[in-house]
Amino acid sequence: MSSLLVVGADHLGSIADKLKSSGFREIIHLDGRKVNMVKRQIPEHVDIVFVMTDYINHNLAKVIKQKAKDQEKPIYFVKRSWSSIQQVIHQIGELKKVN
Repeated sequence: MSSLLVVGADHLGSIADKLKSSGFREIIHLDGRKVNMVKRQIPEHVDIVFVMTDYINHNLAKVIKQKAKDQEKPIYFVKRSWSSIQQVIHQIGELKKVN
Protein backbone atom coordinates (compact mmCIF):
# COMPACT_ATOMS: atom_id res chain seq x y z
CA MET A 1 0.00 0.00 0.00
CA SER A 2 1.61 3.20 1.18
CA SER A 3 2.88 5.41 3.97
CA LEU A 4 0.60 6.02 6.94
CA LEU A 5 0.61 8.71 9.61
CA VAL A 6 -1.13 7.68 12.83
CA VAL A 7 -1.99 10.53 15.20
CA GLY A 8 -3.04 9.80 18.77
CA ALA A 9 -2.53 6.96 21.26
CA ASP A 10 0.58 6.72 23.43
CA HIS A 11 1.66 3.40 21.96
CA LEU A 12 0.44 1.44 18.96
CA GLY A 13 1.47 -1.93 20.35
CA SER A 14 0.62 -4.77 18.02
CA ILE A 15 -1.38 -2.43 15.78
CA ALA A 16 1.83 -1.32 14.03
CA ASP A 17 2.70 -4.91 13.13
CA LYS A 18 -0.83 -5.56 11.90
CA LEU A 19 -0.74 -2.41 9.77
CA LYS A 20 2.54 -3.54 8.18
CA SER A 21 1.13 -6.99 7.50
CA SER A 22 -1.87 -5.26 5.90
CA GLY A 23 0.44 -3.69 3.35
CA PHE A 24 1.55 -0.35 4.76
CA ARG A 25 5.27 -0.02 4.09
CA GLU A 26 5.87 2.85 6.54
CA ILE A 27 4.01 3.85 9.70
CA ILE A 28 4.76 7.18 11.35
CA HIS A 29 3.25 7.64 14.79
CA LEU A 30 2.63 10.93 16.61
CA ASP A 31 1.19 10.41 20.08
CA GLY A 32 -0.32 13.89 20.20
CA ARG A 33 0.47 14.42 23.89
CA LYS A 34 2.68 17.47 23.52
CA VAL A 35 1.13 20.86 22.91
CA ASN A 36 3.53 21.67 20.06
CA MET A 37 2.18 18.74 18.01
CA VAL A 38 -0.28 21.17 16.40
CA LYS A 39 2.70 22.87 14.74
CA ARG A 40 3.99 19.69 13.09
CA GLN A 41 3.34 19.26 9.42
CA ILE A 42 2.21 16.08 7.73
CA PRO A 43 5.26 14.72 5.88
CA GLU A 44 4.91 15.04 2.11
CA HIS A 45 5.54 11.33 1.47
CA VAL A 46 2.63 10.26 3.70
CA ASP A 47 -0.29 8.93 1.68
CA ILE A 48 -2.97 8.38 4.34
CA VAL A 49 -3.67 9.82 7.80
CA PHE A 50 -5.37 7.90 10.63
CA VAL A 51 -6.52 9.80 13.71
CA MET A 52 -7.15 7.72 16.85
CA THR A 53 -10.25 9.50 18.11
CA ASP A 54 -10.23 8.08 21.61
CA TYR A 55 -6.65 9.26 22.29
CA ILE A 56 -6.42 12.81 20.90
CA ASN A 57 -7.59 16.21 22.00
CA HIS A 58 -10.19 18.06 19.97
CA ASN A 59 -7.89 20.91 18.92
CA LEU A 60 -5.19 18.62 17.53
CA ALA A 61 -7.80 16.58 15.65
CA LYS A 62 -9.16 19.77 14.09
CA VAL A 63 -5.68 21.00 13.10
CA ILE A 64 -4.65 17.64 11.59
CA LYS A 65 -7.91 17.47 9.66
CA GLN A 66 -7.27 20.91 8.15
CA LYS A 67 -3.65 20.09 7.30
CA ALA A 68 -4.70 16.85 5.58
CA LYS A 69 -7.33 18.77 3.62
CA ASP A 70 -4.80 21.45 2.61
CA GLN A 71 -2.36 18.77 1.43
CA GLU A 72 -5.16 16.75 -0.23
CA LYS A 73 -4.39 13.65 1.82
CA PRO A 74 -7.16 11.24 2.81
CA ILE A 75 -7.85 11.25 6.54
CA TYR A 76 -9.74 8.62 8.50
CA PHE A 77 -10.93 8.80 12.09
CA VAL A 78 -10.66 5.45 13.86
CA LYS A 79 -10.85 4.06 17.35
CA ARG A 80 -7.78 2.40 18.81
CA SER A 81 -9.07 -1.08 18.13
CA TRP A 82 -7.95 -3.38 15.38
CA SER A 83 -11.53 -4.06 14.26
CA SER A 84 -12.15 -0.33 13.72
CA ILE A 85 -8.88 0.09 11.84
CA GLN A 86 -9.48 -3.04 9.78
CA GLN A 87 -12.87 -1.71 8.63
CA VAL A 88 -11.22 1.47 7.34
CA ILE A 89 -8.45 -0.50 5.60
CA HIS A 90 -11.14 -2.57 3.90
CA GLN A 91 -12.94 0.64 2.79
CA ILE A 92 -9.68 2.03 1.40
CA GLY A 93 -9.16 -1.21 -0.54
CA GLU A 94 -12.67 -1.01 -1.96
CA LEU A 95 -12.14 2.62 -3.01
CA LYS A 96 -8.91 1.69 -4.81
CA LYS A 97 -10.75 -1.05 -6.72
CA VAL A 98 -13.34 1.48 -7.95
CA ASN A 99 -10.73 4.03 -9.02
